[in-house]
Amino acid sequence: MKEEGGVILRGFISPESVKQINLELEEPLASLNAGSTHEFEGIRVFHGAQTKRLTNMVVRSKTFREQLFDHDCIHDICRQRFHHETGSYWVHSTQLIEIGPGNPAQVLHRDIEQYSVFCQLQNDGPEGELNFLCALTDCTEDNGATRVVPGSNKWPDWSVEASSEDTIPAELKAGDVLLISGRTIHGGGANRTQECRRVIAWGLCPSFLTPEEASPFIVPMELAKTLSPRAQRMLGFRSQFPIGSPGLWQSDYAELADVLKMPGVDHEIGELKGVGVAGK
Repeated sequence: MKEEGGVILRGFISPESVKQINLELEEPLASLNAGSTHEFEGIRVFHGAQTKRLTNMVVRSKTFREQLFDHDCIHDICRQRFHHETGSYWVHSTQLIEIGPGNPAQVLHRDIEQYSVFCQLQNDGPEGELNFLCALTDCTEDNGATRVVPGSNKWPDWSVEASSEDTIPAELKAGDVLLISGRTIHGGGANRTQECRRVIAWGLCPSFLTPEEASPFIVPMELAKTLSPRAQRMLGFRSQFPIGSPGLWQSDYAELADVLKMPGVDHEIGELKGVGVAGK
């Protein structure tokens, strides 16, 4: 992933799990209209007129919540990428993306571009986002598989624009996961078939960044208390510990989880608390 900007994790979840997630999301997805209601046309085009985007997967899919969101492999990767550079991390967004028939290719972009400071820092900055896309249907070049520009995560000049000829389709079987860096240029492909291409995408970012989803306000407290301490922290129900900070997201300088009476102990964050105090 460091060399090419992305990697495919084959067979990450079973066919049975794929089937169950699709069943759990069938009703809310059916009630959602394709297209975007954003006030700006450019964003509506970016979201896709024939594309459905269903967010808050932690609440809407029990199988996603239990088998993907808090998966040890996902967090082994995140710890390696974030902990030594920036410290703790939390969830940026969780959404189902279904590209419908006839939807054109999405504009090529880097996910980290929505944080302008990273555009200024370019490759001098730390990793700002990791994105995982789990296929819920087969994703092919014809039905809109995500197109990736290999190596664009290492381009020295981010002002250079990529073209469609620079991309390759990240073709997935249902159950595969595509992992890409927030620095990697990519975009949803054009769907030239009569079928839908469906993935669940969830991103993780350093916990000093504001996520897309306001998880503590849309995930019920009762549900959060059933999750692991790590999952609680990812959703913002525990304090955050970027490197150099004695702690963020607190109350009276106390651990938020204690104030909210969250069960369990977040052992993984202990080393980062020490780094923060030393940094001050």
